[in-house]
Amino acid sequence: MSNPLTNLSFDEWLVHVFDHEVRQPQWYFAVDAQYWEAPAAATVAYITRLFEDPIPYVCSYSNEQLNQGFWYILSNGASDYMFALLDEQVSLEARRRCIRSFVSIFEKLLAARCSAHLSHLDEPGADTLNLACYMWWDIIPIDPQPSVVAHREIDEECLQVMENILNLDSLACQESALHGLGHWQHHYSQTIEKIIGEFITRQPNLRPELLSYAKSARTGCVL
Repeated sequence: MSNPLTNLSFDEWLVHVFDHEVRQPQWYFAVDAQYWEAPAAATVAYITRLFEDPIPYVCSYSNEQLNQGFWYILSNGASDYMFALLDEQVSLEARRRCIRSFVSIFEKLLAARCSAHLSHLDEPGADTLNLACYMWWDIIPIDPQPSVVAHREIDEECLQVMENILNLDSLACQESALHGLGHWQHHYSQTIEKIIGEFITRQPNLRPELLSYAKSARTGCVL
């Protein structure tokens, strides 16, 4: 049953994304779930605004609600928001700025709220929010396309963002970046081998488990 929302203000959009009971299956899979129907440019603008300065907007939500909301934003199985980053009717600079804003939300929110657990090992006691953090680059529908000229600048921005996130002082964020770089390695092997190699060199005291994961990502061997 179609149930579109139109003309949502930014604050109304935040409520639509995050202000829901956490349950299985998630609210957005309901047959009568509402969805936001907006131009791609508006989607890019709202996501950028949220990600660049998240704390004033989402501090009242639980980590469980944030995890559910981020999954909704990122996954094309839940919404089509991320396809706006590939829409050439939206200016390239606006789309690149939105991708750059990923660094801000990792640094300002995820690094602070995620626990120091490794998700690829299913370590017990991990915070719920670690799941969205870890799966960020896995569920987002942006695939590397080095042979497509129009896509190269998007790829370059994503690679730079993953490198910046990798250098944050957060186990969960570092693991997320390695996860993404590992998936992109087959398309940008030399670049990613360099990024991860330099990371390992700068971090002589990495947890052995993260070091092993970094070495696997450097060769594209991640799940």
